Amino acid sequence: MKKIIVLFLFLSTLSSLCAQSFEQYFCDSTLRLDYIFAGDFQKQDIYLDELFKSPRWYGRKFRLNELPLEGNGSITVRDKESGIIIYRHSFSTLFQEWLATAEAKKTRKSFENVFLVPYPKQPVSITIELKDYHAQVMTSMTHEIDPKDILIRKMERKENVPYVTIQQAADTNCCIHIAYVAEGYTEDQMEQYLEDCRVATESLFLHEPFKQLRDRFHIIALCSPSHDTDVSQPGKNIWLNTALGSHFDTFYIERYLTTLHLKQLHDWLACTPYEHIIVLANTAHYGGGGIYNSYNLSYTRGDKFRPVVVHEFGHSFGGLGDEYPYGDEDPMYFADTEPWEPNLTTTTKKPAKWQNLIDEGKAGLVEGGGYLSQGVWRGQEDCRMRTNEHPEFCPVCQQALTRLIDFYTVR
Repeated sequence: MKKIIVLFLFLSTLSSLCAQSFEQYFCDSTLRLDYIFAGDFQKQDIYLDELFKSPRWYGRKFRLNELPLEGNGSITVRDKESGIIIYRHSFSTLFQEWLATAEAKKTRKSFENVFLVPYPKQPVSITIELKDYHAQVMTSMTHEIDPKDILIRKMERKENVPYVTIQQAADTNCCIHIAYVAEGYTEDQMEQYLEDCRVATESLFLHEPFKQLRDRFHIIALCSPSHDTDVSQPGKNIWLNTALGSHFDTFYIERYLTTLHLKQLHDWLACTPYEHIIVLANTAHYGGGGIYNSYNLSYTRGDKFRPVVVHEFGHSFGGLGDEYPYGDEDPMYFADTEPWEPNLTTTTKKPAKWQNLIDEGKAGLVEGGGYLSQGVWRGQEDCRMRTNEHPEFCPVCQQALTRLIDFYTVR
């Protein structure tokens, strides 16, 4: 009988935690945490850089101690006094991608990373964990934060940098906040930028499940001007002065477009309604990049702009993996580890990762994905995450995106 009572009390406590009130632990403000991730493929380190506070919290206010997806890393906030987990979120980073490159075997580098969490009412401990490609924690750091710390800087909006509401959600208190950021557009090109934002938005919502769930998204466009037009192309010895200092040739891949200046990116967005970020690059050079729960970047001056921006949003918002082969060197997926990305699997054993769709005849197991020609399987022959030509996300990706949208917006 005592065991039953103890079990009941444990389950009651767990249920209470899962249903915890946002207001119990947090203010309607945002705590921005800046970190430096550094090292090489053998050893990695995490360093706290700066802390900021800004008004309003634009993330979720329920399911606070659950992860939307596993990701390659996580941030966990615990109430210092009780040790209870009061918020968790997952992410991937460019640093972790870099660790799989040849350069990481001979050079140590550092990368900026920025995370947003709701602002705590009482002191908390925060743990950052980074995982390797076998889903094992390779490094972690725990530190404490007192919300009354006088050295937490108050964020302010950048002067003369307006933003425009592109789309208003049906319920702005329970929605997914997206912000566009301009890269490589001068002051005189802001009208073109805003038109590109509208084109990107309409392109995204042509695709299911975004189309049927459109009213759950709130979208703004930040008018961040650059000194120069276009973006940098190191392979052509072109270096430009732009809002985010982005460039092609990331990891020496010509079409991989990223920015290393994440602090600068979030400085531009300070005190605006945002959580997910889409950077539009004013360039005709084909390319882009997307990092889960960080940002995505897409070129705009070409006929592949529409499919590319949607594909990259599949990465940065949906955590979807690339489904095309790209060369079998420096693999990121292995037979002993099931990918956290919901549209990739390394096993054909039943039940499969998307067994419900296989049983309904809507998907199967097609070999090739995650940049590898063998050993990784996807759900269908083609998909928006495989080619620019395919018009839709496959049923596996659609199911994963629907579940994620529900995670953020269904109480």
